[in-house]
Amino acid sequence: MTVNDIPLISFFQRVLDPLIIMGTLYLFSLMFAEPFTGYSLVLMILAFFISTSVYQYVDPYQTWRSGRMLAYARDIFIGWIVTAAILVFLGSVSGLSYHYDEHVVLVWFAATPFALLASHTAARKLGSDPERETQERSALIIGANDVGVRFANTIDRLPNLFMTVRGFFDDRAQDRMPRNMSHPVLGSMENIAAFVREHHIKMIFISQPISAQPRIRRLLDELQDTTASVYFLPDIYVFDLMQARFDNVGGMPVIAICESPFTGFNSLVKRASDIVLGGLITLMLLPVMAIIALAVKIDSPGPAIFKQRRYGLYGEEIIVYKFRSMSVTEDGAKVTQAKKNDQRVTRVGAFLRRTSLDEIPQFINVLQGRMSIVGPRPHAVAHNEQYRKLIKGYMLRHKVKPGITGWAQVNGLRGETETLDKMEARIRYDLDYLRKWSLWMDLWIVLRTMKVVAGHENAH
Repeated sequence: MTVNDIPLISFFQRVLDPLIIMGTLYLFSLMFAEPFTGYSLVLMILAFFISTSVYQYVDPYQTWRSGRMLAYARDIFIGWIVTAAILVFLGSVSGLSYHYDEHVVLVWFAATPFALLASHTAARKLGSDPERETQERSALIIGANDVGVRFANTIDRLPNLFMTVRGFFDDRAQDRMPRNMSHPVLGSMENIAAFVREHHIKMIFISQPISAQPRIRRLLDELQDTTASVYFLPDIYVFDLMQARFDNVGGMPVIAICESPFTGFNSLVKRASDIVLGGLITLMLLPVMAIIALAVKIDSPGPAIFKQRRYGLYGEEIIVYKFRSMSVTEDGAKVTQAKKNDQRVTRVGAFLRRTSLDEIPQFINVLQGRMSIVGPRPHAVAHNEQYRKLIKGYMLRHKVKPGITGWAQVNGLRGETETLDKMEARIRYDLDYLRKWSLWMDLWIVLRTMKVVAGHENAH
């Protein structure tokens, strides 16, 4: 699907989907001869508002627009599973679930995502251009640059877009063109309008930097004498993108270049997983924590819990808890990292650090909302101030909450970072985590962490 399908997508989001969700409930009530009561109406209304909010965050229509229909079907099912789970939870805590027939609700839950997919497929067939099924739309790309080449390759890779790239137009010399081009350069920009008219080109994509604005304005004036649809490819790939996406602020379109992955529905998923896993682990480990605290107190003088200032979300200072493993509790302008055979490490502390049991109190930080189970490991404030001046993008790791474990730690960067190269490598993994985050990635990191800890890798 393409930008031409946006009115159809809007119809789905605002009208068709809610009607299908409510209509299937009414239909199955009739099929099972269940009376349609005021409680049924309440369930309809709840399903309407909850599904609308959930699908706004899951946004399956983004994959619809990109032509990835399998991913689109996946998002429809995920959104409906979340909606159903919320409805079940609300029904249980409010007692409303006793007013509904179990068979009606189960069949409704099972059938609704299939009804959504079937209606979308039918509407797509009915609402599409009849020529689209038999004739692919021809397209030109203005600007033979990295963004244009990437876009052309995307069109080639997604046949559901029903588009064919004829080639590029660009004024630059051949030796300045990208080497990985799979489509020809058809001419200079002054020949575009004539070529479009002669070959009946349907779509034109302009891939030019903002600095070329006067040239773009002249081109748009010339293209008004054609029937081609014109689109602009924003030149945002020149930046080091992190969770880039389109958004709007008060109705004004904006492009996110560097954003946290935990916005909207992702934020809810991340926090829910932290609370569930953090709560269960804390309850299971309470006896172990009590034993460790007693052992620390007996082994050496000082508090059982060591509190240290770290940078948290958005670079704000937080207090992080650990079982004290050293004879000192440094938290000033200078903090010396623990090294192998460090004399400051106590006997119990050596065992705690080797097994990572000293990190257990940080699950309290997770439940407080200061940390996550998975995320960039927090560094001492003194180390932050040192490395933010030496490593480009260092502070971007603070666009998310720090974690008990992280992507860098399960890739061999656990423990001391005694050289700048090691710290740079850790930051690369931290930023890679921000770019690629998913719930499955978090679960994979947790599983990998268990293996790393069992092997006592880089712990001292």
